[in-house]
Amino acid sequence: MNSIERFLRTIERKPVDRPACWLGVPHPHSVPALLEHFGAAGLHELKLAIGDDIYTIDIPYESPNASAIYAAFDWYQDGNVDAVDRTLTAPGFFCHSEDPDDVNKFDWPDPARYIDVEQCKRLAEQAPKDKAILGMIWSAHFQDTCAAFGMDKALINMLINPEMVEAVNDRILKFYLKANEIFFEATKGKLHAVIIGNDIGSQRGLMISPNLVRRFVIPGAKMLTEQAHSYGLKVIYHSCGSIAEIIPDLFEAGVDAIHPVQALAEGMNLENIKKKFGDMGAFCGAIDTQELLVKGTAEEIRKQVQKARELFPTGLIISPSHEAILPDIPPANIQVLFEEATRQ
Repeated sequence: MNSIERFLRTIERKPVDRPACWLGVPHPHSVPALLEHFGAAGLHELKLAIGDDIYTIDIPYESPNASAIYAAFDWYQDGNVDAVDRTLTAPGFFCHSEDPDDVNKFDWPDPARYIDVEQCKRLAEQAPKDKAILGMIWSAHFQDTCAAFGMDKALINMLINPEMVEAVNDRILKFYLKANEIFFEATKGKLHAVIIGNDIGSQRGLMISPNLVRRFVIPGAKMLTEQAHSYGLKVIYHSCGSIAEIIPDLFEAGVDAIHPVQALAEGMNLENIKKKFGDMGAFCGAIDTQELLVKGTAEEIRKQVQKARELFPTGLIISPSHEAILPDIPPANIQVLFEEATRQ
């Protein structure tokens, strides 16, 4: 069974020779140590060395203000959006807005001007032919909406002026739907899945009530998922933290898998996930990056991976419980994770 078959069958919860596995996207500060440990010349060689089934492609976005599509909006009107150290908490452009018509006062970027279609095609053509290709489109409309106001103001407005929040959220969604269509058309027939999402969970529960998630997050998830499905793509939905309360809503919206199953967050342990939601859809993640991969022994890591495989003989893409491998995780522990996960 090759990586593409293994990935698709894992998401579809069909029998597999072993679970599909994903390294995620290592933080830039983690890369040198990983490459040195595995004797790899670059990330491509690293992923081949560990048996990663997934190869990722980002939307190539370059504007005067941003070098990544997830940093496309200049909410602070300072001419530059830091794609690495962005904040959701600083007062944004709509901080003092009360009238939904104020959305027309912002200079909304046109993704067609800043997405290089030919580069999209080149990235897809350069991807390994034997790996599942995952488009990292994110389309984090809820997080961008929070940044558009500043997090505290956004949360307040969800209760006292929800129409204002919806107006901004709708415009952000239009941007992402157009950007994604450009990307999907340029890479048609090359991608197998995309990852979208918004961080809506804390360690102990949702950051906002389930009803607010259903008003401001789920409709966007449904639109983005339906768009991806229209191109024959699987959809992995990302949110860190404890999101157990709205997992059924995400599957009802059509997503195929939920990432990253943050193992130590409330209600997100694999036993609970399997018992309550295992018949609804697939998952990705589950190998703890807060404690286990940072401080755990090789034996402890092997036992956790074995447990994951026993609970989910399929339906779980085994991966660290955060898409970005941080520098506090010893590369040797990543090696143990993948040795056990890829064992047949």
